[in-house]
Amino acid sequence: MPRMSQPPFLSIIIPAHNEETRLPAALEKIAVYLAEQSFEAEVLVVENGSSDQTLALAESYSERLPWLRVLKEEQAGKGRAVQRGALEAHGKYRFIADVDFSMPVEQINRFIPPELPDFDIAIASREAPGAVRYDEPPYRHFIGRVFNTLVRVLALPGLQDTQCGFKCFRGTVAEQIFPLQTVMGWTFDVELLFIARKHGYHIVEIGIPWYHDRYSKVRVLKDSLRMALDLLAIRWNGLRGRYSPK
Repeated sequence: MPRMSQPPFLSIIIPAHNEETRLPAALEKIAVYLAEQSFEAEVLVVENGSSDQTLALAESYSERLPWLRVLKEEQAGKGRAVQRGALEAHGKYRFIADVDFSMPVEQINRFIPPELPDFDIAIASREAPGAVRYDEPPYRHFIGRVFNTLVRVLALPGLQDTQCGFKCFRGTVAEQIFPLQTVMGWTFDVELLFIARKHGYHIVEIGIPWYHDRYSKVRVLKDSLRMALDLLAIRWNGLRGRYSPK
């Protein structure tokens, strides 16, 4: 399969920090998924600040997967990696995916046409109608709901789950809002959706089946505090007009 000579329909962007263990399974799942699709696609693995063999592993896969591009971002931060991938992608639709693929890969079709014809941003939700959670510890669910209550009060009323790691942006929307992003850690999702609403974009929440990964890298107590502070910064930036178009 030769490399594409024109922009693909779909870009799948995977941030990867110290993911030498989980990345191979993710790429194999994507390979099976893409082989069954009629559209052209690219996959961008954005390695950022890893201390293991994530970069070398990703590059070895790119030698045999013509749709795979590997980007090296020196600085850590999931938000930074996602921003880099979203802005370097070429797809008409740009899908952000966690490397653990806690959402089955075939669910991607629910986030793009023809299954979802009219949207600017589609976000996976563990709380929207039709969503099912599997194997999640009760304390993680509780802390997540507390955080999203803060999100709804301070930034995004009406959205039930902003932190699920699977989101799809129309390419033109991504090119508009990602340059305005300032949060480079876990709370980048909230900031991007906040910016999108400021610009009048249509956000759709899609209930998904979601499987808890016990190897999740979110440190519940420490990261929750950092994320709460980020929410206040996002709200302050909004009041100051920080998210106006450049």
